[in-house]
Amino acid sequence: MSGTNATSGAAPCRFAHYFVICGIDTETGLEPDELAGENFEQSPLKRTFKSKVLAHYPENVEWNPFDQDAVNMLCMPKGLSFRTQADSREPQFHSFLITREDGSRTYGFVHTFYEEVTSPQICSAMQTLYQILDEADPPSSSSCRSAACGGYDASRDTLYVSKALCLITPMPFMHGCRRFLSQMHRAVTAASPPPLPLESYVHNILYEVPLPPPGRSLKFHGVYEPIVCQRPGPGELPLADFPLGQTFTLLGIENLVQLFNCTLLEMQILLYSQDYQRLMTVAEGITTLLFPFQWQHVYVPILPASLLHFLDAPVPYLMGLQSKEGTDRSKLELPQEANLCFVDIDNHCIELPEDFPQFPNKPEFIQELSEVLLRYGISPVGGAPPTSLEDDGRNGNLGGEQLAVLELLQGNTTLERLQALAKRTGVRVEALRGVGGEGEGQGGRTAVEEEELRNAKLNVQLREVFASRFTTMFADYEAFVIQSAPDLESWLTNREQMHNFDKASFLSDQPEPYLPFLSHFIETQMFATFIDNKIMSQWEEKEPLLRVFDGRIDKARLYNVRAPSLRSSNYQRCTVLKESAQAIEQRMMKIDHTAIHPHLLDMKIGQGKYEQGFFPKLQSDVLSVGPTNNKWSNRTATAQRRKDRHRQQTEHLTLDNDLKEKYMQEARSLGKNLRQPKLSDLSPAVIAQTNWKFVEGLLKECRMKTKRMLVEKMGREAVELGHGEANITGLEENTLIASLCDLLERIWSHGLQVKQGKSALWSHLLHYQAREEKLEQQQAESPGKNTHIHIYKHTHIQSMGEIKTDVGRARAWIRLSLEKKLLSQHLKQLLSRQALTKKLYKRYAFLRCEEEKEQFLFHLLSLNTVDYFCFTSVFTTIMIPYRAVIIPIKKLSNAMTTSNPWVCVSGELGDSGVRQITKNILEMTFDCQNLGKLTTVQLGHDNSGLLAKWLVDCVMVRNEITGHTYKFPCGRWLGKGVDDGSLERVLIGELALPNADEDFGRGCRTPDMQHSPGQTRRVKPTSAQIQEAIGEAVNSICKHFHKPEKERGSLTILLCGEVGLVGALELFFHNGFKSARLFQKTVFVWDFVEKAVAYMESADQMGDMQETAEPMGLTCVSLCHYVSAINSSPRNIGKDGKFQLLVCLGARDRLLIQWLPLLVECPVIQRMYEESALLRDRTTVNALIAVLQTLHDFPITLEASLVKGIDL
Repeated sequence: MSGTNATSGAAPCRFAHYFVICGIDTETGLEPDELAGENFEQSPLKRTFKSKVLAHYPENVEWNPFDQDAVNMLCMPKGLSFRTQADSREPQFHSFLITREDGSRTYGFVHTFYEEVTSPQICSAMQTLYQILDEADPPSSSSCRSAACGGYDASRDTLYVSKALCLITPMPFMHGCRRFLSQMHRAVTAASPPPLPLESYVHNILYEVPLPPPGRSLKFHGVYEPIVCQRPGPGELPLADFPLGQTFTLLGIENLVQLFNCTLLEMQILLYSQDYQRLMTVAEGITTLLFPFQWQHVYVPILPASLLHFLDAPVPYLMGLQSKEGTDRSKLELPQEANLCFVDIDNHCIELPEDFPQFPNKPEFIQELSEVLLRYGISPVGGAPPTSLEDDGRNGNLGGEQLAVLELLQGNTTLERLQALAKRTGVRVEALRGVGGEGEGQGGRTAVEEEELRNAKLNVQLREVFASRFTTMFADYEAFVIQSAPDLESWLTNREQMHNFDKASFLSDQPEPYLPFLSHFIETQMFATFIDNKIMSQWEEKEPLLRVFDGRIDKARLYNVRAPSLRSSNYQRCTVLKESAQAIEQRMMKIDHTAIHPHLLDMKIGQGKYEQGFFPKLQSDVLSVGPTNNKWSNRTATAQRRKDRHRQQTEHLTLDNDLKEKYMQEARSLGKNLRQPKLSDLSPAVIAQTNWKFVEGLLKECRMKTKRMLVEKMGREAVELGHGEANITGLEENTLIASLCDLLERIWSHGLQVKQGKSALWSHLLHYQAREEKLEQQQAESPGKNTHIHIYKHTHIQSMGEIKTDVGRARAWIRLSLEKKLLSQHLKQLLSRQALTKKLYKRYAFLRCEEEKEQFLFHLLSLNTVDYFCFTSVFTTIMIPYRAVIIPIKKLSNAMTTSNPWVCVSGELGDSGVRQITKNILEMTFDCQNLGKLTTVQLGHDNSGLLAKWLVDCVMVRNEITGHTYKFPCGRWLGKGVDDGSLERVLIGELALPNADEDFGRGCRTPDMQHSPGQTRRVKPTSAQIQEAIGEAVNSICKHFHKPEKERGSLTILLCGEVGLVGALELFFHNGFKSARLFQKTVFVWDFVEKAVAYMESADQMGDMQETAEPMGLTCVSLCHYVSAINSSPRNIGKDGKFQLLVCLGARDRLLIQWLPLLVECPVIQRMYEESALLRDRTTVNALIAVLQTLHDFPITLEASLVKGIDL
């Protein structure tokens, strides 16, 4: 053991900053706590009374000012508690933390016990309260005034009141503080006085016990026993002293991983328990596991009763709420639940938000955590709730200390043998009494120290498993950080406009199973702050968590060199569990530093006299300052003092740089909302200011979200037009829209008068609908009152059986409105009924701030500039009504037909099947399962009657829910003996402009000839243009297959569309083709193919092809077989349609490059093509074959509408 005696050290390095005593102020007497909202019909003993900070030492610490209101509120969140001799008066332990506005934290550790009330005024006040209650509600029998019946009679009963001892510390040394406070309490209740006055121990921990240096352990002395605490080294995970094993026991592993996931995705998290220490243990446990990330939003593990209005905060939060005994969860009115994760700790259950991605490799992750827990004897399922909180060893209460040790030693064979021996010899063994105190464990440690060591080892191993997941997932994150600013100042100035992380490239490098989670996670504030810290580390010292994380990644690279392209979703287990536990054990076995022992102080004699059961009034003069003028301070070496002065000087220099720090805080808090509620000042003005910050934050978040959605979407559309590279995937787009839905729910939840249903937005819509229907009934006789009908008659959403909840319906309504480009308009209409808004919302609500509301609607209006399919692509199984209209070219008097037309509409998700249309009406509506984005329409007729020839301009199809209208240009004849003789055509669609409704019923212009498949081109392209068109078409197909499968869209458009492969090959085959004959009918490319095949078949019969090489012969057979199958198909497709089909089948079956040489070699080519034709130029044909060869790498599948009736 080191002989170093640690001294008072520099002020910020002290182990504890304050020692606080809270309790009843006998001078002010009993004051009801109105803020706690108690019921005055309750028994007075169960009511809440105001507590006070009775004393705190020292008076103030410069670097951590004492916040009296906050400390009082968190030391005694329920206020004072009264008991009589008949009630349980077990001491309780709990922790709390105070987060300052800059995000720094101070921890508090509280030991609450009961002290007899000696003030006659307090006793008589309690008696009076009971008399008042009796007069209002007389007891059924006189005997029921006694303490046994929960009453109080001053003549018979002894009254006790709660008092709290608290240590305020800069770091969460939970076990050390708990043991120190417990020994202080023991000193008061013991039969004999403590070895030294209590002031000596308080002075010692405040001024003479330093924080352990990083990577070292420290021993200091309580009243009776030494206390050891240790601090992780610079490369280890940061300090976390709250027992994670308890968190897993309380929730069970499945629930804990789900809670962890919700925390990572920055949802609203509300912890609920009767026990404050449980709230703190779970909150600290879950935030500890986030390493290397940090929770960036409101964090209040214990929410005092007076701050319940903070649950109205429209921001992500992590709060803990104390449940009152006997209250039901269903009676808990929460302002918003659309994005809430509710954790009922005492009942081991968790209510999750709807529709969020799962953590990657979750089953394997749970399996690895389970193995760690089982090694320490903890069930991964989570235990049953203990019968009473006082006796619960797992929640940190002192009453269960021996129980915890007993559990630890259960199954210990030596102990069992000793007990059996004692039983035989008749020696009575106290149930492990020594174990909780001075009993020796392994290596000379007490059993309590053994338990602490075990907890510390379990903590670090569980945390290492979590940290290992992030090290694996973000091993290459540095490669995607965009470092664009030359210096810190310019980076901070332009922070909002800058892209700091290449999200699209990062996601494209990840295994596909990880994408749903990662695409959400990289949008969170904690990830943004992590990347900001990384960028700032080029100019500043690295943030500690980032330094540890980067060190781990560097170490992993040394052992495991892998190319970023070889990303695998295989689960990688943590490899450092043993070393991490050993580091902690070594520090606990070899104590590095020992603090100065408590010693006598220069005190006034006679004050603070020992009286058993009562905590004395301490002498403040000896506790107000550190050891500057006594013999103990002279131990401080000159070098140490010099070091302290230097440290303080650098701190003052840092403080002088306030302006820069403020600037940086603003930059860091970009996109965040209010970080922390102020606990100390609850005046209406402060509450109003806080709500105003929420309103500003929501508006800022809306502006940033809509801007991001626009930039990403426009970027993608630019790529599709050939500019730049893609930077958004459908998955990312879906993430951004889900994030917008969450924001709208939070806005609609802010400042609600009364919560109705889990979705505030859907509730508002229903209120609006009811009010509009009522107005309609009142004004039924007045015309022109249907202007609001499309917003509130959301019957499509209400009738969707797939959506079971109000939250789901609200999200569907948002997606549908966004797809229809009506979101801003609908919400404006919804808010136009100001009387309804006033009825539903408080004055401070976002929706009642006129200027901010207008700006919010304006930001949403900007989303109308881009096309979204966020409803169509998500709700794929719903039934949708479609309306189809066939528009003939009327001016040529061919609008009428005697034949019976039919259509078959196809989309990315399926087809409608053949639908007959009533002749000469040419319009129909049909219901069909969602087809997705529409791609093709098959149009045909049965050729019956006298007027069987029909010239069709286009087909229009409209999705009646989303309002999307598609135009399928044709501009060709359907009929025998006209055009190419086709009775049916496959038409390729394009999304029409929003004003397409106006043209819906009348004929539109004849489309550009290129739109319909395979017709004669009006302008002859040059050879270079034709070759370029083929290259572009093949290139588009290659790009299609390089996209993730869910993002690919329609291959049919790339094959048969305006600039598709079929069209480009038609241009090639049309070049130099002798198609127009004088006084003869037009010849088509298909005629050339048929003649070539006929020649091959006849040559084969005459034996001319017997000398042909075997592969060439097989190719001939395949071409003849395919052409024959297309010609014998039951479909009435024309010659251009047949050529289109041949190209598509050849591309699918990788035969095009084999067929081309056959057609080139065939003598028929000389009769049908001019000398200069591309098809007769060997070099050009070889180049074409080389380009088409690249398609062989991809599995081309054809839409059913193209190959219907072809059996190959």
